[in-house]
Amino acid sequence: MEFDNILFGRAGGVAAITLDHPPANTLSVALLKELDVALDKIEKDPSVRVVLITGAGERFFSGGADIKELSTLDVNEQSARGQMLFRRIEMLNKPVLAAINGYALGGGLELAMSCHLRYAADTARLGQPEITLGIVPSWGATQRLPQLIGRTRALELLLTGRALTAQEAERYGLVNRVVPAAELPEAALTFAQRLAAAAPLATKAILEDVETGLTKGLTKGSDLERENAFWVSKTEDARIGIHAFLTKQKPEFKGR
Repeated sequence: MEFDNILFGRAGGVAAITLDHPPANTLSVALLKELDVALDKIEKDPSVRVVLITGAGERFFSGGADIKELSTLDVNEQSARGQMLFRRIEMLNKPVLAAINGYALGGGLELAMSCHLRYAADTARLGQPEITLGIVPSWGATQRLPQLIGRTRALELLLTGRALTAQEAERYGLVNRVVPAAELPEAALTFAQRLAAAAPLATKAILEDVETGLTKGLTKGSDLERENAFWVSKTEDARIGIHAFLTKQKPEFKGR
C-alpha cells in the first residue's frame, strides 16, 4: 500500500521505516496507524529479519505527539493507542533499531525507547518535555526510561523536561552508539545488516529471554532461556553455525 506519513522500503533483510510528517515528524493518529500497518507487513514477511526506524530530514527523528491534534482527542484513547503500538514494537521477534537523526522528544523518544537498540547522530537531542506543558508522558516514558538509565536520572529528566545531548545519552546508556550525523544512515544500515545476518531463530529466542527476565523476573527468564537453548540447539541453523565455525566459513542461516 501507499503511505502518506511514512516511507517504507527494503534493503536485503532490513525493513526501513522513515517517519515522514514534516516539519517535525510528529506522531499523528494517521502516522501511528500507518506504522501499525507497516508492522503487519513486517511480521508476515519471514525474509525481513531486522527493522530500522529513522526520521526524514536532518533535524527531527520525531518531535513527539501532534499537540494541536492531541488537544482534540480523548487522552485515554490516544494513550492506549500509543502504548499498544510501542509495546508491539518492543515485543517484535525481530530486532528493531532506531537511528535517531535529530530531535527525539516526547513521544518521539518513547518510540525510540520501544526499539531494542538505538544509534544517534552527534547532533541529536533526546528528552521528555511534557512537564513543561503541564502534561504527563503516556506512551511508556515513565516505565522505560527508569529501566534504561535508572530511577534517579529518569526522574530528573521527567521532572525537568531537560533534553540530553547525544553524548550524554550515550553515557547514560540510553543510546548504544553516537556517530557523526553525516555517517548515521550508513552506520545504522551497516549495523542492521549485521543483525540481519545473524541466526534468526536464535535472535528471536534471545529477544524473548531478555524480555521475559525483565518483565517476569529471573526465575521465569532463566526457565525460558533453558527451554529456548534446547530447541534452538536442534535447528538446522545451529548445525550450520557450528559447522561454519569448525570449518572457518561464513554461515548462511536459513531460519529453520
